[in-house]
Amino acid sequence: MVEEPHSGDEATNSNDSDWSMDCSAGAVVRVKTLHISSPILAAKSPFFYKLFSNGMKESEQRHVTLRINASEEVALMELLNFMYSNTLTTTTAPALLDVLMAADKFEVASCMRYCSRLLRNMPMTPDSALLYLELPSSVLMADAVQPLTDAAKQYLAGRYKDITKFQEEVMALPLAGVEAILSSDDLQVASEDAVYDFVLKWSRQQYPKLEDRREVLSARLARLIRFPYMTCRKLKKVLTCSDFDHDIASKLVLEGLFFKAEAPHRQRSLAAEDSASSNRRFVERAYKYRPVKVVEFELPRQQCVVYLDLKREECNNLFPSGRVYSQAFHLGGQGFFLSAHCNMDQQSSFHCFGLFLGMQEKGSVSFAVDYEFAARSRPTEEFVSKYKGNYVFTGGKAVGYRNLFAIPWTSFMAEDSLYFINGVLHLRAELTIKH
Repeated sequence: MVEEPHSGDEATNSNDSDWSMDCSAGAVVRVKTLHISSPILAAKSPFFYKLFSNGMKESEQRHVTLRINASEEVALMELLNFMYSNTLTTTTAPALLDVLMAADKFEVASCMRYCSRLLRNMPMTPDSALLYLELPSSVLMADAVQPLTDAAKQYLAGRYKDITKFQEEVMALPLAGVEAILSSDDLQVASEDAVYDFVLKWSRQQYPKLEDRREVLSARLARLIRFPYMTCRKLKKVLTCSDFDHDIASKLVLEGLFFKAEAPHRQRSLAAEDSASSNRRFVERAYKYRPVKVVEFELPRQQCVVYLDLKREECNNLFPSGRVYSQAFHLGGQGFFLSAHCNMDQQSSFHCFGLFLGMQEKGSVSFAVDYEFAARSRPTEEFVSKYKGNYVFTGGKAVGYRNLFAIPWTSFMAEDSLYFINGVLHLRAELTIKH
């Protein structure tokens, strides 16, 4: 007697050695009989253990029926073969994926791990990586598949880390691919503002309906934007952006502003706590333009104080002729930036550390600015003034000092350097508009 279950998945249960398999293809049902060893299958799979032992032990019944789709037959035969031999005959990625799906369905964890390992060792492509990330959720949640999906995410994040270089490709990626890229700390973007702009552009293209777009942004993508590293100007725009649910936008902006207001040691501890989580919103990416902290004054004179921190390894990477730029900050309605250089001194006799102040290229406005550069210095760890000057700025012009510390590069970078405190160089620029 063959008892067919309502689900079509499980059938009469026994500890039989005969096994019928219904392969459904439309209205046609094909029956194939296999001779199997129920103890072997039961030992490898909770599914088969239940199938063979559930209330059928006393029965004389010697066979059970399993109903599957015709498309699953090849994968199931491979799976059964694995349960006996611990190897697979199939070697192509699509076929291995089919076996992986069958192994998930029939709860054969050892085969899932085996398939996952084989797939991980194959050359990854954008298409295959996306295929792995878009597996059914039950498969994705399995521990056995985690190393494969992690490898797929790392591949996509590495391939598309410069999203401007592959703009068309990235804009065409599905949600799972974009999530993998945005999760990376190594994203090569000008600033987090650029990440926010990209997310809006991508979501508007992929989800033209506002309702769908809001849902995707709220549930999936907003947590991957690192709002604490966005500029205050851009955070203001988030609050008025209709693509985001207003309550969620307000919460994210407030969180970003509170982080900016924290003391540096508290920011570091928040980032350290957050580094183990999946969204890493307090962890700084490798921005092309380094984030700055800005304090602005309107009275008695228009003035801003800008703080720029550079890690020792960032400075080390500047040698012999590199430069690193800060994010823009504003004074008197004009955009300015700082740039740190490794350059030759005035007499071109040795390399040294230079710091410059530039005005963004916008309009033909010119105005006079007093500026002062300072750096924290040991042993007091207080800011010490290094250079004062004044300059009449016009768009695109920069001014500064080629050898800020009046020492060669080797002394600046030495282990006993006065200017690195716990591996960080702390710079300050003070700008005041002259009237």
